[in-house]
Amino acid sequence: MSDFNELFKTADWVQEKHVPVIEVPEKIKKDEPMKITVTVGKEIAHPNTTEHHIEWISLFFQPEGEKFPHTIGRFNLSAHGASAEGPNTSTIYTDSEIVCKLKTSKPGTIMATSCCNIHGLWSSSKQLKVE
Repeated sequence: MSDFNELFKTADWVQEKHVPVIEVPEKIKKDEPMKITVTVGKEIAHPNTTEHHIEWISLFFQPEGEKFPHTIGRFNLSAHGASAEGPNTSTIYTDSEIVCKLKTSKPGTIMATSCCNIHGLWSSSKQLKVE
């Protein structure tokens, strides 16, 4: 590996269950809160079992014209059916979807990363327009 970015995989989320899918309005009003939803396994469900699951989703925003992105949040997904009785014996399973709100006065790029315990790191991005 020659670059950290080489660790992150991308793909068409319709055909790949590991890609974080970012859902936001096409345009938002300046400084008005907007809802951001990020889902892993939107079109093809991710199993989210004790043996194979999404560990976390991280969300960032890179405002246009700024040097560094802002971390919006890191969301740990910890319930994958494990219990003291063994793998997949609990009735509690995490669904790999997070929702948060953000407000900004600048357009920019929303970036999401996720980690599958078996298939590694995945990323995607989406442009945000501000009117």
